[in-house]
Amino acid sequence: MQAEASPADGSIPQQALSRRMLRNETLLVLALSLGASGVSALISFIGSVTKPGGLKDQAATMNASAAPGRPWLDLAWQLFGIATALVPVALVAHFLLRERASLRTIGFDRTRPWFDLGRGAVVAAVIGSTGIAFYLAARGLGFNLTVVPEALPDVWWKYPVLILSAIQNAVVEEVIVVGYLLRRMGQLGWTPTGALVGSSVLRGSYHLYQGIGGFVGNLVMGLVFVHLYRRWGRVGPLVVAHSLLDIGAFVGYGLLAGKVGWLPTA
Repeated sequence: MQAEASPADGSIPQQALSRRMLRNETLLVLALSLGASGVSALISFIGSVTKPGGLKDQAATMNASAAPGRPWLDLAWQLFGIATALVPVALVAHFLLRERASLRTIGFDRTRPWFDLGRGAVVAAVIGSTGIAFYLAARGLGFNLTVVPEALPDVWWKYPVLILSAIQNAVVEEVIVVGYLLRRMGQLGWTPTGALVGSSVLRGSYHLYQGIGGFVGNLVMGLVFVHLYRRWGRVGPLVVAHSLLDIGAFVGYGLLAGKVGWLPTA
């Protein structure tokens, strides 16, 4: 029988973590990360639908310059934004350690790199092709803003920053919205179906700034990712897939915008 941790060692036995504590912890993590992004996206969406003109005539810019005309200061702001966005992931890691678990518990580690890379690449290939078609259709029907994945200056650090931004997005979203949130919802007594819907709706909510198409497309992606996580028991492949999807969107837009007729630009 495992002995309880003594107060002197600073650890907290898992049974001491009450439902109220877990609920408040989860709300705080979301308030510092993607929950706040969901509220921000909703306000942005309300602003877009109440603005004269159609949604497709408006633009949603994702990676914009933070200091136009001052490339070194801009780079500093870009790196600062990427680093600070990862703080909630560090907080999640801390909370997991407190209950004698870790990020490895949700499959975010380096124990199965080829599995993660292989499965992630396949998922990215399937979702990427259908995602582009869905975006173009949604925008054509007037349900989506014109998404501008990047608007950075043409300087040497542009593409490295876009790649780092893509990886940061993937780590934050998959660790928090899939691995951590599903674990917490299960501990709080949510049914598997309720947790599936809750995680997927949250993913859709913080993409609402892109329009209805952005919400629906990412909600469906959330349903798929939760299913895959439950099947594989790892967020690693999802982080790889999401990283590849965002790298393709950010870097692809930077290389192709204005050069191909099928890609909408602002």
